[in-house]
Amino acid sequence: MTSRRPAEPGMTIAQIETPALIVDLDAMEANIAALAARVAAYPSVRLTPHAKAHKSIDIARRQMAAGASRMCCQNVAEVETMAAGGIGNILLSNEIVSAEKAKRLAQVARTAKVGVCVDHVDQVRVLADAAREAGVTLDILIEIDVGMGRCGVTSAAAAVALAKEVAKHSSLRLQGLQAYHGSAQHLRQPEERVDAIAKSAAFARETADALREAGLSCDVIAGAGTGTYENEMISGVYTELQCGSYVFMDADYGRNDTAYPFRNALFVLASVISAAAPGRAVCDAGLKSLSAESGVPVAYEAPGIAYIKATDEHGTLELSPQATVKPGDRLKLIPGHCDPTVNLHDWLVACRHGEVEAVWPVARGW
Repeated sequence: MTSRRPAEPGMTIAQIETPALIVDLDAMEANIAALAARVAAYPSVRLTPHAKAHKSIDIARRQMAAGASRMCCQNVAEVETMAAGGIGNILLSNEIVSAEKAKRLAQVARTAKVGVCVDHVDQVRVLADAAREAGVTLDILIEIDVGMGRCGVTSAAAAVALAKEVAKHSSLRLQGLQAYHGSAQHLRQPEERVDAIAKSAAFARETADALREAGLSCDVIAGAGTGTYENEMISGVYTELQCGSYVFMDADYGRNDTAYPFRNALFVLASVISAAAPGRAVCDAGLKSLSAESGVPVAYEAPGIAYIKATDEHGTLELSPQATVKPGDRLKLIPGHCDPTVNLHDWLVACRHGEVEAVWPVARGW
């Protein structure tokens, strides 16, 4: 992390050094409240937001205060950060195989309740050894591949076999299943997402039934994301919703044909640095300031201005005949994908009504 902050509390947005990552606090707080209220209508379902979206203990605390039961993380450093910030219940919704990372995770479990996913017996053994040496118990979710084609065992029988391995270790406690379908989040049409999650839920139900028939615990079936949380919530199968992007939203979610009850709350604030050619301008937010793997950003409330190309330190803007900009003008850009965009920055500049209210560190790590 650099020591230089792009802004300080009390500054106006016009005084923020660009490029900077800014958060609209009113929008973010409305997003947190909206999902918390929706989930509260389903008593059998808990919200376990994903910290990988924001990598911020300040935001995680707000989510927990709004009713979240635990935070999800995607790497050990995020788990360590959340625990150090006072979050007492954390799931590493990923697999680890390194003995050193397992030891770090076990150390966190001395002060917080910690869960982790597995899909191979070698992971089980590494985690069991680390937990036993630290004198702690780690909660375990068996990850199943419900359609994403990434991690997870591919049959109920394989899940049962792996769960039996978990049950052999007194330092591990079987909680249930991780059943996340990430690629379904960005299926554009609602009916596509309905179909994808129906298949995921059916496999999760089949696997949960197989675990219980074998005398094994399955109290948790976790998954879901911002794009499909309604589908998992009403399925009668899922018990935990691991939504992450809802807190900020991004341009790619904006391409889904669905009216989500969430507002854009995250922006890359950029300055126009060149307007030397007709119909074209350049801003100072390029690939080192925003992620473009899910598409280039969208200029927010800037009619006639389209961000068309990102290079290292430049963003090329196409201007309609009616649009005029000059060097020094500011733009708010909605990133294509919020999670990796946050990871490119050291600070989140939290703003309300045009003024900086707080500056939060982004907790990157490895």
